[in-house]
Amino acid sequence: MRNPKYHIYLTPDERHTVINSLIDLRNDLISQDKYTDIIDELLIKLTKAKVKRIIVKEV
Repeated sequence: MRNPKYHIYLTPDERHTVINSLIDLRNDLISQDKYTDIIDELLIKLTKAKVKRIIVKEV
């Protein structure tokens, strides 16, 4: 069975905050001598993700 794919839409400010938070978490894990493989994969996916412009209509 395949894992479902999820899409997340972030504003540029939210994207910046998520990336900075992951970098902080990675640095904390490095200082504790723990593995950072999953965080590294997430950072790579976030930085290589395509930026899609969408129009949000408010009701």
